[in-house]
Amino acid sequence: MSTPLYRLKAEFFKTLGHPVRIRVLELLSERDHAVSEMLNEVGVEAAHLSQQLAVLRRAGLVSARREGSAVRYSLADPGVAELLRVARTILTGVLAGQAELLADLRSDGDGPDDARPGRPETP
Repeated sequence: MSTPLYRLKAEFFKTLGHPVRIRVLELLSERDHAVSEMLNEVGVEAAHLSQQLAVLRRAGLVSARREGSAVRYSLADPGVAELLRVARTILTGVLAGQAELLADLRSDGDGPDDARPGRPETP
C-alpha cells in the first residue's frame, strides 16, 4: 500500500521546518554556493550546516557536486525557489493583515473592551 499524498506533503513541509534549511534554500535560489560561502551567510557551525544540507539532500531538494576540494550545492528543482517566493507572498499578506488589525485595535479606544478590569481609564 502506498503512502497517502497528504502524508508525503507533511513530511516535505517538515523538512522545510527549520530556519537554517530555509536560509540555505533562499541562498541557493539566488545561485549555486559552496559550503564555505554559505557558512558566513547562515551563521552556524560547519558541522551544523553540513547536517542540514544532508537533510535537504536526502529529501531531494538540493544536489551537490564536487569542484576540486569544494562541494557546491544547487537547488534540485527550480520549483523550490518558486515555493519560497509564494511563501513570502503569503506571509507578507498575513503580516499586513495583522498590522492592519493591530492598528485598528490601537486606534479603537472608545469600545466596550476599554472597561476591562485592570485597564486604567483614560480621561
